[in-house]
Amino acid sequence: MKQLHKVLNEITALTTNIETNYPELYRSLDENPMTLPVSQHPHMDKVVMQEYLESLKQMLYHYLKEHKSTKD
Repeated sequence: MKQLHKVLNEITALTTNIETNYPELYRSLDENPMTLPVSQHPHMDKVVMQEYLESLKQMLYHYLKEHKSTKD
């Protein structure tokens, strides 16, 4: 349970960072397929939340990479 709590804290910190520093990216989180549950009562466990965290990290990484290259 502590590992899940750690993952949830990381998700919270990352989404807060995105919301504060990259509001244009934050708006697109609603459109991320990882945020849209497929079933009416989705099963949420550490693996699912870890995958979501990784998708957020990848989304931010690609966003920063893309915007850095457009500023060069």
